[in-house]
Amino acid sequence: MTLKQVQPGDVVYAASHIINDGSIPALNATAMIASPGTRGVIINIGHLEECPQRELFLVRFEDADLNLGPPAGCWPEELSAEPVSVPG
Repeated sequence: MTLKQVQPGDVVYAASHIINDGSIPALNATAMIASPGTRGVIINIGHLEECPQRELFLVRFEDADLNLGPPAGCWPEELSAEPVSVPG
């Protein structure tokens, strides 16, 4: 499966570190939302008005207790439709 095929409700994975850019007021401005390999669920797919040609994914990532965190906007390059292997 690729990101072009995902729909709301599908599972995706963080492909890079997802950091709060200040748009999630409930979190510190530079809080880590997800590390590479973290599983999340697509809530919605859309675009920003300023950038209609680029898809933006609204994703809720799991925390260490498997609870879904707040919705975070992610660009396609920050996500993977397949599990991400994390070096370690």
